[in-house]
Amino acid sequence: MSEHKKNILLTLPDLVEGEVEKRPSKTCNSPYVADILYEGKEYIGHTPALGCCGLCDKEATVMMSPLLTKNSKCDYTIYLSKVVDRGLTYYVGIHPKLAERLVEQALTHNFISLLKDIKSYEREKTRMNSRFDFVGVDREGIPFIMEVKNVPLADYVDCTASEKKKLKLDDNDYKVTDKIAYFPDGYRKKIINTVSPRALKHIQELTEIRTTSQTRCIMCYVIQRPDASSFQPSNVDPIYRDAFKEAVKSGVEVITLQVR
Repeated sequence: MSEHKKNILLTLPDLVEGEVEKRPSKTCNSPYVADILYEGKEYIGHTPALGCCGLCDKEATVMMSPLLTKNSKCDYTIYLSKVVDRGLTYYVGIHPKLAERLVEQALTHNFISLLKDIKSYEREKTRMNSRFDFVGVDREGIPFIMEVKNVPLADYVDCTASEKKKLKLDDNDYKVTDKIAYFPDGYRKKIINTVSPRALKHIQELTEIRTTSQTRCIMCYVIQRPDASSFQPSNVDPIYRDAFKEAVKSGVEVITLQVR
């Protein structure tokens, strides 16, 4: 639901609650497959967000729907992670494609203030060397390109786990709903590397398109959790953070869409 308008954006059918036992599954080495315990039985779950920094790893409680695709090795697809924080229970959208579906619903229902009454749009179109989520024409007849990124992570401070331990923070000093949502974070071989080369390429190419044309270039960050009060490019990836700052300086627009 939209926190502001209380509008239903998307319905996920047949959701059931399970617990991640092991990822990768003991029967399949793919990091995108996990063993899930549901009603006392073990099933195979598709984890498109990998472990999502603990939100979809061992002992995580997740919400999933039956996977009805023929010839699939998986029984369920995982969409949400259940979080309990000091008595507050909420769900975090961790499936990457959820963000795109939410944005499309918000776009078609005129819920995005920066893109009201657009004339047309297409999905998954290639510009330069990247495929972007939405390409269209706004109500003024100006072309736009919008890339969507899912933001499942939030914390009271935006830093690495080792840095947070050194700070010796007491979470009780903060309100549960006052976290910082940040993007990106995740596994990388070396700390000097960017977390997501693909995400970096998208924002750099949008910056180039914006500086060389009249096309509106937009980054839309979808925060699928209710406990964040702000968003920022993550401190754990200074390469992406610098690219984000350069993009904004060059005229790339930023939309944050928070959903519950």
